[in-house]
Amino acid sequence: MSRFLAMLLESAAGSPRAMTTGEPKTPVRRTWPEVHDQARRMAGALRAEVSPGAAVGVLAGEPAAIAPAAQAVWLCGGSVTMLHQPTARTDLAAWAEDTVSVLGMIGAELVLLGAPFDALAPVLTERGIAFRTIDSLDGEPVEPDADVAGEDDTALLQLTSGSTAEPKAVRITHRNLFANIRGMVEASRLDIERDVMVSWLPLFHDMGMVGFLTIPMSTGLELVTVTPVDFLTRPLLWAELISKYGGTVTAAPNFAYAVLGRQLARAEGPLDLSSLRIALNGAEPIDPDAVDAFVASGARFGLRADAVLAAYGMAETALGVSFAPIDTGLQVDHVDADQLEAHRIAAPATYGPTRRFPRLGPPLPGIEVKVVGDDGAVLGERGVGVIHLRGESVTPGYLTVDGPVATQDADGWLDTGDEGYVADGQVVVCGRRKDVIIMGGRNIYPTDIERAAAEAGEVRAGNVVAVRMFAGAETGRHRESFLVAVESRKAGDPAAEQAIRKDVTSRVVSAVGVRPAEVVVLGPGSLPKTPSGKLRRAATGELLRARV
Repeated sequence: MSRFLAMLLESAAGSPRAMTTGEPKTPVRRTWPEVHDQARRMAGALRAEVSPGAAVGVLAGEPAAIAPAAQAVWLCGGSVTMLHQPTARTDLAAWAEDTVSVLGMIGAELVLLGAPFDALAPVLTERGIAFRTIDSLDGEPVEPDADVAGEDDTALLQLTSGSTAEPKAVRITHRNLFANIRGMVEASRLDIERDVMVSWLPLFHDMGMVGFLTIPMSTGLELVTVTPVDFLTRPLLWAELISKYGGTVTAAPNFAYAVLGRQLARAEGPLDLSSLRIALNGAEPIDPDAVDAFVASGARFGLRADAVLAAYGMAETALGVSFAPIDTGLQVDHVDADQLEAHRIAAPATYGPTRRFPRLGPPLPGIEVKVVGDDGAVLGERGVGVIHLRGESVTPGYLTVDGPVATQDADGWLDTGDEGYVADGQVVVCGRRKDVIIMGGRNIYPTDIERAAAEAGEVRAGNVVAVRMFAGAETGRHRESFLVAVESRKAGDPAAEQAIRKDVTSRVVSAVGVRPAEVVVLGPGSLPKTPSGKLRRAATGELLRARV
């Protein structure tokens, strides 16, 4: 039996702690042993259909259903794939087509279907997709065999956040999952008996599924969890749950802290955020200004600035790569812009233009990091290149529509595709290598452009994308440039759009010293996003190139 499954069974058997779901209307608290008992009955109902090594898709929104369903699959020796969920705007026919493609790619023959998506049963039936409703799974309780899952068997197939037209799944083994959980527990100093985790994160994303379901479920931590819809409907609920339950650990992408910061600035009700010791910020570039605003607005409710924990992670390591030291707050590295852009050296700034990058902490225990230059040489302190990772947490490969693809080189290193450097032992990420804009010999990161553009009037916060435009006959450009797309409620008003374009251009030139080839103003909801809400830069590039 794998170490991960042994840990899950040990904590589930005796933990007095629990998961609370159903807030804010009908909260229900179930202990982890109760969740485990339900999982054993579900496994009994599934055993004839889920054999060791089988891949099972899960489409459900309620954590109360997902937790025992995932356990049941693991107890049968199968792997779990959290399927991307349709939204109110989703074309169900297109979604069904994509889902069929994903299920074929992972070799799944069964989907576990739960609320609020059980109404999609006819769609699955029409497409010939076998399914069982989670509510119907109730059989004779089973105990897993001693050899039900080995260290190198697959535990999770995590769908990446790219285009669903070309799906890809990260294969997370039991070894990967156990190693990463152990590293994150150690780095964050989780106290099993005292910590209370609070989350609204989607469980089809690695931060939610691994960080805020699998970790508490396999270690026996207290958990309070709601759905993303609950948060998006009323963001202040997040803070209210931390206050009500004495939450000590939470996490979210940067945009959510920006949203909550604005809510807290207007909040009048009694809130107590003094219990919060970790507010992990990860999954997308961290904006120091958004963090500062969140901390400032939360201070009057007892939020400590040193609770902010900047993190670097990816599905390819199950979840975490590096965590900033706890109780230190957000630490920002100020580097010389000229040295960075012209010479790819992150020299500490002394004067002149600077760039700011959050320090993301040392690698988690068990993970090695190196930075590689264009010539393949390993770079030293503050040399900017591509980040490579090695360790027990690192996935052995992807599943794609064209078959399995290995991720590691002969020495076990994974090329992350992220540019960055190491400073004082801490990882710093500058951006995605493929997104870097090269103009006049300078390497310019889209995030610098996007943050400047987002400050323009009438631009929707968090809805700005800068994309690279290559030189060549295809684009009709003699040199590389970039486009900026912004969302605004003023889209469609020619005079307002002209003012927005002028404002954005001025701010971008002031911030990075170069002018965009064009600024495109789009209406709300126009920019392509992943199922987890991240802006899709490549898809935006295709959209803009078709318009310009």
